[in-house]
Amino acid sequence: MSVLTFPDAERLVVDFLKNRPELAGTTVDNRPPAGFDGTEKAVLVSRVGGAWLDDQHLDQPLLDLETYGPDKTTAHAVALAARACVLELSGTTYGTAVVTDVAESDGPRWLPDFNRPKGNRYLATVQLRLRLA
Repeated sequence: MSVLTFPDAERLVVDFLKNRPELAGTTVDNRPPAGFDGTEKAVLVSRVGGAWLDDQHLDQPLLDLETYGPDKTTAHAVALAARACVLELSGTTYGTAVVTDVAESDGPRWLPDFNRPKGNRYLATVQLRLRLA
């Protein structure tokens, strides 16, 4: 019996988005940078659920994309750019996994961040399907 090695879905999305020209000047990571107050352009990626389908060898992570900006308009533009980029993940190979599908579970919605009251935040949720080799 072989041991399964699950890919880090958060890091997969972060690595895919980091160098996209659409997100130039935007911090992309799975944790906020030191001193982050929500007023800079940022995309924070967090796995929030999902399930393993053993018989199909599929991991189906649900990922939240929190997008921030200095104002609501900029935060929305960052959300739309991140959204468009993530939907291009299909076919991407990451270690021993291949992204076979990307589905938007919940499109960008305005969601003030009460921990960062100066910030402007949109939240979206996507689901990936990762086939493990």
